[in-house]
Amino acid sequence: MNPSICRTLSTICFQAGMLSILLSIWIWWFLNGAGSSSPEEQAHAERFGIFVGLWAPTLLILSNRFDRYADKAKPLPGLELEDKGEES
Repeated sequence: MNPSICRTLSTICFQAGMLSILLSIWIWWFLNGAGSSSPEEQAHAERFGIFVGLWAPTLLILSNRFDRYADKAKPLPGLELEDKGEES
């Protein structure tokens, strides 16, 4: 796999992990705190917030693994950047 592809996947996984944390807090805060909601709806909001929050460790670990793999990856033959300058 190309190192730049690995770095891109690492960045996407990291951002998705951070989004998962924020989304989990948002779900728990806004869906759980509704004044007229029943206890069943509050319990569902808590469980759903925890479920979304559990994605974060997996995504952050994937981000780390892609980043480490990018250090060891070799560029694919057709995707190497070539020097466009004139030869002297």
